Amino acid sequence: MIRIAVQSKGRLYEDTISLLSEAGIKIPSSKRTLLVESTNFPIEVLYLRDDDIPQSVASGVADLGIVGQNEFEERQEKADIIRPLGFSKCRLSLAIPKAIDYPGLTWFEGKKIATSYPGILRRFMQQHGINAEIHVITGSVEISPGIGLADAIFDIVSSGSTLVSNNLREVEVVMKSEALLIGTPNLSEEKRAILDELLFRIEAVKNAEDKKYVLMNVPTESLDAIIKVLPGMKSPTVMPLATPGWNSVHTVIDEKSFWQIISKLKELGAEGILVIPVEKMIL
Repeated sequence: MIRIAVQSKGRLYEDTISLLSEAGIKIPSSKRTLLVESTNFPIEVLYLRDDDIPQSVASGVADLGIVGQNEFEERQEKADIIRPLGFSKCRLSLAIPKAIDYPGLTWFEGKKIATSYPGILRRFMQQHGINAEIHVITGSVEISPGIGLADAIFDIVSSGSTLVSNNLREVEVVMKSEALLIGTPNLSEEKRAILDELLFRIEAVKNAEDKKYVLMNVPTESLDAIIKVLPGMKSPTVMPLATPGWNSVHTVIDEKSFWQIISKLKELGAEGILVIPVEKMIL
C-alpha cells in the first residue's frame, strides 16, 4: 500500500481526482474522511491543505503528493519531484495599481508588497538586488493596495480577472506553476513497484491528451500523398477495402493541428473521415 497526499478541495483537488479516475483508480467520495483507501488499487488518499503536502511527503507521513509547484517551491522541503502533471497551471506575478506608471523592477525598491509566498518573493528580490518590505497575508491578497495595506501584491494569477476587478495590473511574472507529483526519498522496493504502476497509468493518460484517432477512406492513387501529410507516431495503418482501388487509413493526430490536416486530406481525396477521442495511449 502506498499513501498519496492530495489537496482537500479546490481546482487542484478536482484535477487530481479526475487524473486518478482516468488512470482506473477508484477513490470513494468522502469529504469528511481524512484518509480514504482505493477500492481497486493499492493506494490510499490523504486529504490535506495544499501547503501541508510538501512537509507531509518530506517527513514520510505520505509517500507521494500532488501539489502545486508554487507551494513546493515556497516550502523548500526535501522531497523528490517525480513528474510534472501538466494541469492546474498558473503563474506567480507581481501586480501594482493600474494608474501607476511602471518603469521596471526598480519601482519596487522600498515598497511594501503583500503576499502569501514570502519565500519565493524574497529569493526573487534578492536575486535582482531589490530591497522591498514583504508583508505576509493569508487570504485575499489582492485587496491590500486598495485598503492601503501595501503598495503592490505578489500572488497567483490564472485568468487575471481578479486583478482587473481590484484595479491591478500584472507587471512581472516571477514563476510559472503546474501540479507536480512529488515523492518521499528512499521509497521501499514494494512501494516503488506500486509507484511504477501508477506512473505507467498516468503516462498512458497524459500521452492521450489532445489526441484524436482518425479513420478515413483513401483512393489508392492518393495514398502516398496522404501518408506524407499525416503526422502519426510512426506510420499510419493502411488496410485495403472490399471496393477495389480504396483503402482504410488509421492514424493519431494532435488536436492543435487537426483542422489544418483534415482540410489537406479532403483536398487529396480522403472520404468518410471519422474522428474518435483517444482516452489512453501506451507508447
